Amino acid sequence: MTKIKPRDMIDLTLVDHETSLRLIEGTNEPVLALHRIYPSGHHTPLHHHARAQIWCARKGVVLVSTAGGRWMIPPDHGLIIPAGMKHEADAISTVEMYSIYVHPDLFFPETPKVVEITGLASSLILELLSEDQKPSAFHRQGLVRALLLDEINGLPERPLGLPFPRNARLAALCRDFLKRPVVKIEIDDWAAAMGISRRSFTRLFRSELGVSFVTWRQQACIFASLPRLAEGESVTTVALDAGYENISAFTTMFRRMLGSSPRAYGKRTVSETISMTDA
Repeated sequence: MTKIKPRDMIDLTLVDHETSLRLIEGTNEPVLALHRIYPSGHHTPLHHHARAQIWCARKGVVLVSTAGGRWMIPPDHGLIIPAGMKHEADAISTVEMYSIYVHPDLFFPETPKVVEITGLASSLILELLSEDQKPSAFHRQGLVRALLLDEINGLPERPLGLPFPRNARLAALCRDFLKRPVVKIEIDDWAAAMGISRRSFTRLFRSELGVSFVTWRQQACIFASLPRLAEGESVTTVALDAGYENISAFTTMFRRMLGSSPRAYGKRTVSETISMTDA
């Protein structure tokens, strides 16, 4: 197999998707780091890797989809994707991303999850990406990779995964809800739409998605608000459109999921977008 040099990894933005995959799978490096920038609306087709991947959003918002769910990745967060799992991605806004590929003997997660990228993890990723720009001893490279792996195992998980059902009729309702999320919609509304009783619907929903209807609905409303906040819309407008009469309730739910207020999130993503435009 051909060993990929760090400069080759950075320049993967210049080659097509299939070529990128071949280069990634052909390396002998235990840990690879990539840097890419995708324009708003860019679609990465369905694919998989032999390695576990940590898909990190530095700027912008991206949606990653698998057969079992969808994950929204806002700035300073990342999605851990198990080796062999098929996935595709859509850039909701202009996205700057770091992607880390880890040999399965060193890191083998069983399920995908969204994690917060700590300051230490971010610094270590940048160190890997800059290896071609400065002399670095082999011993130092090994220490950086080992510390990054240790940090990845302790990254705080964030509930930004949104499971999707296999049942076709239920999946259609979920897709429609994401297009126009309203926190006040009730179980009886969806049960009636499917022509089944409330009890049957509740049992079906939990068996298909693994969470209650209320929990999924709350997560979906926050999930759908991220691109709008990233574009600079006001917290009040986004919360009211989602059916929240009390802005503080929206803020509380948002903080519970992302660890920060929607106002702070919006300011951060807007300022990052401006800095990207000026760069």
